[in-house]
Amino acid sequence: MYDDTCRFLAEHFSADFASWLLGEPVTLTELQPSELSLDPIRADALIFLESDKAILHIEFQTLPKENIPFRVLDYRVRGYRRDPTKPMRQVVIYLKQTGSALVYQTSFTMERTHHEFEVIRLWEQPASLFLQYPGLIPFAVLGQSADAEETLRQAAQRVEQIADPATQANLMAASGILAGLKLEDEIIYRILRRDIMQESTVYRSIQREAQEEKARTIALNLLRGGVNINLIASSTGLSIEEVQQLQQQVDNPSQS
Repeated sequence: MYDDTCRFLAEHFSADFASWLLGEPVTLTELQPSELSLDPIRADALIFLESDKAILHIEFQTLPKENIPFRVLDYRVRGYRRDPTKPMRQVVIYLKQTGSALVYQTSFTMERTHHEFEVIRLWEQPASLFLQYPGLIPFAVLGQSADAEETLRQAAQRVEQIADPATQANLMAASGILAGLKLEDEIIYRILRRDIMQESTVYRSIQREAQEEKARTIALNLLRGGVNINLIASSTGLSIEEVQQLQQQVDNPSQS
């Protein structure tokens, strides 16, 4: 749910992400994974944003994975295949502090192939940076600060100043979800209004995604047990196409 929350923020507040990562509030539109021949199941933790001049590829990770450098190269090659003239800025953003050396990997090397990308470890970024932009406020509690609880309180105050009720609710919910990586629920709900959070688009979206993820997990187990695809689709509510994609994941586990 953390990755989904980040993707929601990047999609709906792309100008704020552009200001942060590109240094200017350029207009960005979402580039669908299918345009890069990417299976949506593989694209859960990333988003592609496109301007007239470049593509911004952001990959959100709660914890590091060994295959991230290769995946970044893979996405770059797919972007080049789509448009060889358009540069791609690639940034892997790690959300939760860890001592793993993997979060410091910024390149992939294989024989004569060498590809570099950027890495941002949120816990090394000043929390005050994220409080400057509405769409980045939910990241503040994960930033560097002397007191995460006080930072969340400051974030809540900033969100409450936003006039639009829908935007306020979404940012409140996103702040609460991401704060779960660092603070106890009791602290979070003491600072943030749960009623506003539960009315937000992002909160309902996360709930729906959780239900869909549960359905996919059940479908995968049934596929491994040899159950018929049509029966799985009718039992889980997934489409035939979604179950077929999961079947490919079962048949080719190394590509998932």
